[in-house]
Amino acid sequence: MQRGNHTVTEFILLGFTTDPGMQLGLFVMVLGVYSLTVVGNSTLIMLICNDSRLHIPMYFFIGNLSFLDLWYSSVYTPKILVICISEDKSISFAGCLCQFFFSAGLAYSECYLLAAMAYDRHVAISKPLLYAQAMPGRLCICLVLYFYTGGFVNAIILTSNTFTLDFCGDNVIDDFFCDVPPLVKLACRVRESYQAVLHFLLASNVISPIVLILASYLSIIATILRIRSTQGRLKAFSTCSSHLISVTLYYGSILYIYSRPSSSYSLERDKIVSTFYTVLFPMLNPMIYSLRNKDVKEALKKFFRQQTQ
Repeated sequence: MQRGNHTVTEFILLGFTTDPGMQLGLFVMVLGVYSLTVVGNSTLIMLICNDSRLHIPMYFFIGNLSFLDLWYSSVYTPKILVICISEDKSISFAGCLCQFFFSAGLAYSECYLLAAMAYDRHVAISKPLLYAQAMPGRLCICLVLYFYTGGFVNAIILTSNTFTLDFCGDNVIDDFFCDVPPLVKLACRVRESYQAVLHFLLASNVISPIVLILASYLSIIATILRIRSTQGRLKAFSTCSSHLISVTLYYGSILYIYSRPSSSYSLERDKIVSTFYTVLFPMLNPMIYSLRNKDVKEALKKFFRQQTQ
């Protein structure tokens, strides 16, 4: 990749701040969040694997969501921690490309997975007697494999188009990781073909899953409204409330950053929003699906009882 008459071999990540005191505080905070992310998601995966009561499609998808969040957070956090405590804020061209590729692939895969989870809730609420037949284990495995394949194929498209842009001026990225908005800011010009690629990927990996999620929830709402008892309605809604919270938080932050034209990017504002879905969101998911889930809490109690015996 060329920058003017020079070959770009590395980028400089500015991170959040240059103040040493604030950097130390950020290091402690990010390390704490990452530790909770690792413990929370690992525990949820372990419970789902070990407890036979959780061997149903809903928890199979939740376990894969925890796996994605664990991997997703690990793409960013180690480098963020290094930036906070080290004077060397550089990242090699290859390192930037790898970080960009894996973050895109995991993010796209999670978009698909959240759509599948919405469909799973639709089947469970609308056709409870046919749930086992409609969501067999083989179908769930095939869906997850499809999501990972589709996510990383689209990540190849995005990465190859982004890192063939013509860059000029500084190689300084005003962010804590390699992402589309700050890299676009470094480009001499953004080709119309690149904008078309971004729009295509946004439509196929974000908008399409959102449409599927909305369709699933419209069906869920229609089914809930046909339930006569108030207690029955609340019970049906509680089975999908955790997923609805996850969808709102995840898609809300992604659409805010990536659905706007490049001319309206505000890197300072975007850094705050991107911190949420890269660092905080992977920590919140285990809490959303465990604190609000009776089966998971029972599995956790059973695990602790086994450990104390």
